[in-house]
Amino acid sequence: MLDRSAIERLIPHRDPFLLLDRIVSEDRAAQTLVAELDVRADAFWTPGHFPGMPIMPGVLQVEALAQAMAVYVARTEGFGSKLGVFAKIEECRFTRMVVPGETLRLEITMLKLGSRMGSAKGVARVGADAACSATITFVIPPDGALPRSGGPTTQSEGVAE
Repeated sequence: MLDRSAIERLIPHRDPFLLLDRIVSEDRAAQTLVAELDVRADAFWTPGHFPGMPIMPGVLQVEALAQAMAVYVARTEGFGSKLGVFAKIEECRFTRMVVPGETLRLEITMLKLGSRMGSAKGVARVGADAACSATITFVIPPDGALPRSGGPTTQSEGVAE
């Protein structure tokens, strides 16, 4: 449905932190989206998590779910390039290790989507096995609240000096 370059036109994440390879399905009536990540042996985290025994960090699985949610939101009328950031992660469970060579299937179901916040239930799977699940809430900060490229430089821009 969408390849990596199409995903990059929708969300601001880039290598090495873009954790989606493709969007495989979307159902607006059911408010669902399914994405995939091919877990590669050369991923940035493999040398250190853990040497000789690479296991995909759980926080990156949650981030991948959040990125899938971001694609869904970006494809929703009225949201476009608005950037959502984490507000809450609830009921997070890790039930299976994910290793290089596997494909992580990222399934999200939107629970709520308003003009300034939203939430979704996400499940990351390898085959039929759930590896991670969580309910993720995001907020869309008001205009000017996010740092510009290079970050804020003065107290008036949101950072105490």
